[in-house]
Amino acid sequence: MSELHTCPKSYEFGYSVKDSRSGNDYDRKETSDGHEVRGQYRVQLPDGRTQIVTYHADWQTGFHADVRYEGEARYPEPAYNNQQGGYHYDAPTEFIGSLTGFHNNAIQTPSVVYGPPRH
Repeated sequence: MSELHTCPKSYEFGYSVKDSRSGNDYDRKETSDGHEVRGQYRVQLPDGRTQIVTYHADWQTGFHADVRYEGEARYPEPAYNNQQGGYHYDAPTEFIGSLTGFHNNAIQTPSVVYGPPRH
């Protein structure tokens, strides 16, 4: 049986997504000379910052990443509920369900009775 030997291949790719409706803002670029991979990706975080990860990897030393952030984290101001104190969340006013799980009388509980062993 002969051994299949493949030569490392170089490549380059990249893509980006910017959808203001969903807030998805993502960008990635990567290159390889066949021995080492280098790349960077950027993602818009929910707090308004951009996370930038620059990385390289090879078979001898593994994966190495440098993570940095641009911008300043911003959080929405809490809306205080004057009647109860604390934060106010737009929670449903009516709760239907069970805190212990779903119940349906049409579903029967499995039996723990076993039949005779098969030979």
